[in-house]
Amino acid sequence: MKEPFLPQAVIARKRDGEVLEKADIEQFVTALTQDRLSDAQVGAFAMAVFLKSMTTDECAALTLAMRDSGIVLEWDRDRLSGPIIDKHSTGGVGDCVSLMLAPMLAGCGAHVPMISGRGLGHTGGTLDKLSSIPGYDTEPETDRFRNVVEKIGCAIIGQTAQLAPADRRLYAVRDATATVESIPLITSSILSKKLAAGLDALVMDVKTGNGAVTADSALARRLAESIVSVAGRANLNTVAVITDMSQPLAPAIGNALEIGETVAYLTGVRRDPRLHEVVMTLGQELLLASSVVKDAKDGRRLLDTALDSGAAAERFEKMVTALGGPTDLLTSFPRCMPTAPIVCAVDADEPGMIVSMDARALGQTVVELGGGRTHPTDVIDPAVGIDHCARIGDTVDRGSVLCRVHARTQADAEHASQRVHAAFAVGTQPVQHAPLVREVLREI
Repeated sequence: MKEPFLPQAVIARKRDGEVLEKADIEQFVTALTQDRLSDAQVGAFAMAVFLKSMTTDECAALTLAMRDSGIVLEWDRDRLSGPIIDKHSTGGVGDCVSLMLAPMLAGCGAHVPMISGRGLGHTGGTLDKLSSIPGYDTEPETDRFRNVVEKIGCAIIGQTAQLAPADRRLYAVRDATATVESIPLITSSILSKKLAAGLDALVMDVKTGNGAVTADSALARRLAESIVSVAGRANLNTVAVITDMSQPLAPAIGNALEIGETVAYLTGVRRDPRLHEVVMTLGQELLLASSVVKDAKDGRRLLDTALDSGAAAERFEKMVTALGGPTDLLTSFPRCMPTAPIVCAVDADEPGMIVSMDARALGQTVVELGGGRTHPTDVIDPAVGIDHCARIGDTVDRGSVLCRVHARTQADAEHASQRVHAAFAVGTQPVQHAPLVREVLREI
C-alpha cells in the first residue's frame, strides 16, 4: 500500500541536509499546485532549500515538476520558419536587451515566445516597460500568444496562470520569506517557465556587478553553471553569458524611456556601444546554439542584416500592434508614449573622469520616483526615470551633464537629483574597465 504524502517529512529531510528523491519533489509540487500546502509549509521548504541547497538532480526534478504543473506549449513545426528560442536575464539596471533581441531574432527566421517578468526592487521588469505602451496586452490568451509567435516571430508576455503555476505560488512565498537568493530556486523558477514554452534553445544573461541581483561574481558563476547543468538534464540546449552590470546597460533607466531607447536602437537613430555588444553577443550565441548558423561570426552578420534591413524594427512594431498597442509606434512614438512633466539635468561639480557608478542606487532612485515597485501591488508611473546617463571612463567638465531626471513633481526631481549625483564618482586616475562579457558557459 502506498504511504500517504507528508509534506512535513519532505521538509524535515531537506532541513537536515538529505537528498530528496524525485518522487518526494514531484509529490510536493503536486500538492503545491493543488493548494494542499499552507504558506508556512511552502516557506519552510524554501528556507530548507535556501540553507541546505540542492544537488543538480534534485534541482532538475524540481524544475521539471514545476514545468509539468501546467500546460507545456507544443508548436506546429509546419507553421514555423525556424527554431523556437528565447533569452532570459537575471535582471539589472537599464537592461532592455529583450525588447531589442526578440524582434532581431525573429528577423533572422527564428520564433521567440518570451515569457518575462515585472520588476521588483532596483531592477526593472520587461513587462513594466511594455506596459508603458498604450494598449499593449501583457497577458493574452494562450492561442493569441501562439498565433503572434507563429505569424510575426516573437511575442513578449507575462507568465500566465496555465504556464508553470507551481512557480507562481512558490515565488510569491519566496519573496515574502527572504529566500529569493537561492541558486536552486532561481534556476528552477527560470527554467520551469522556459521549458513550459517548448523551447529548442535558450541563452541566459547572468549579470554581475553592483547593479545586479547576483552582484558577487562567484555567485553569478555558480548560478550560470547551475542553469546550464539543469537545462542539460532537461534536454534544453542552453548557453549562459556572464555580463557586467557595474553601470546601467542602456543610458536610460525607466519604463517608457527604455521603450524609447529600444525604438532608437531598432531604427538606427542611436546604438549605445555597451548595450549593442551585449545584444549581439547574446544573439549570436543563441543562433549558434539553435543551429541557425554554424559559427558566431555568421550569427553576428545575420543579426546585423536584421537590424540594417529594418526587419527587426518591423517585427517589433507588428508585435506591439498584434498585442493591442499602436499600429504606428515607430513613427508616432513621441506623441503616443507617456512623458514626465519635469525634466532636469544633473551636472558634474568638478572636471575629471567618471571612475565608478553605483548602478543599484540609480535603479533605486527610479523606484523612488515611482518607476518601480517595492511591493508586488505597487502601481508604476511609466513616464519617470533617468536618461542621457554618462558612462564610466567619460571625461567631464564642471557643469557637464551626468544624466537627466524625469519626475512627476519638482520636489521629486530635486530629491532624485541629489541621489543620482551621489551615485557618480569623478576622479583623475585612469579607469580600469571591467570586461563587459565576463565568460560564456556551455554544457560540456
